[in-house]
Amino acid sequence: MKVNLRYLAGCMLLVLLSSWQSNARTLYVGKNHDIHEIKKAILLAQAGDSILVEKGVYKEGNIIVNKRLVLIGLQYPVLDGEGKTEIVTIQSDSCVIKGFKIQHSGYGTLEDPAGLKIMDANYVSILDNIVDDTFFGIYAQYAKHCIIKNNRLTSYGKEEQQIGNGIHCWKSDSLQIIGNTIRGHRDGIYFEFVTNSIIWLNYSEKNIRYGLHFMFSNSDAYIGNVFKNNGAGVAVMFTKDVKMFNNTFEQNWGDAAYGILLKEISDSYIEGNRFIENTSGIYMEGASRVNISKNVFQQNGWAVKIQASCMDVNLNHNNFFGNTFDVGTNGTLVLNNFNSNYWDKYEGYDIDRNRIGDIAYRPISMFSMIVEKIPSVMILFRSIMVTLLDKTEKLLPSITPENLKDDTPLMKPLQL
Repeated sequence: MKVNLRYLAGCMLLVLLSSWQSNARTLYVGKNHDIHEIKKAILLAQAGDSILVEKGVYKEGNIIVNKRLVLIGLQYPVLDGEGKTEIVTIQSDSCVIKGFKIQHSGYGTLEDPAGLKIMDANYVSILDNIVDDTFFGIYAQYAKHCIIKNNRLTSYGKEEQQIGNGIHCWKSDSLQIIGNTIRGHRDGIYFEFVTNSIIWLNYSEKNIRYGLHFMFSNSDAYIGNVFKNNGAGVAVMFTKDVKMFNNTFEQNWGDAAYGILLKEISDSYIEGNRFIENTSGIYMEGASRVNISKNVFQQNGWAVKIQASCMDVNLNHNNFFGNTFDVGTNGTLVLNNFNSNYWDKYEGYDIDRNRIGDIAYRPISMFSMIVEKIPSVMILFRSIMVTLLDKTEKLLPSITPENLKDDTPLMKPLQL
């Protein structure tokens, strides 16, 4: 992207701070000051004031910010929910919450308590906080033009029914989710009915279900993130116009795991990503008009699984290294385009030396078609019988889709 998003985020915050009244006050909270409680400081403050909170432990239940305020923690003061309640709830536009350790929220599936929740508020900035042992980490609903940046979120759920999401966004618009680290939640980042937003440079690891979960969220982008060792990688479902650039999907292993699941997605771009050591790099079902290019698929079980329900998918100019199976499918009719990729299993030749193979490459093997229908036969993978079956199928195709082939396979890897 040509736009410097870090610079824009800084400018937005600067404009926000400079727009406040010149007579705004600063209130101090701590044992060495007249005000000992954050709730009392909020009660005394006027819109546009700043509240600086000294280091210490504050057990004040649910702190509700219902005025346009800046709350800044000095040396990470602790806001402790004692396992009973939501900790910080923001109900006013243009608030800033920066530099706190927020821990031990209440737990419950009806009210969705969070470490920090934005409720029907705009232009809110959540910056540089540590959120530890909470049901939901940071929760935004009916929020617009908010920034959630450089926060560290950790939870310790064992089952997905017992824990919420790290950063949960619902029915919101124009959000910036930047530079956060999320571990141990149900989903690391969750978007539902969220539009025109960006997820950039986040690290989402060891979450129970997905590193990132998109539902009904159009015209968004996620760029430069790492999704590692999550239950099932990333899911993008029932969505259109999504841009997925320069992310890493790594070590998402399991019976139904993948780097990305694309389900009922259209008019989207997957470019410049790295899919490394996943059960399936990309799993597509009901996808249409999706362009997949300049990606690296390395040491996955299946690099790409593309179901027969997909159409107008263009998979071009990608590198495939060391995958057990390059492509898998469940049908014989293929309405997609596979061209100009590098396949390390390609055994063709290049007589005219134009760096393009002179014979087509069929990335789907007969054995992969059998495994798709009978997974237990995978035990025979290294046997001589399987090798003979695949060699025979390449010479006389009978089961594999006739038109699933790369007519212009590259002889050398692309420099990506």
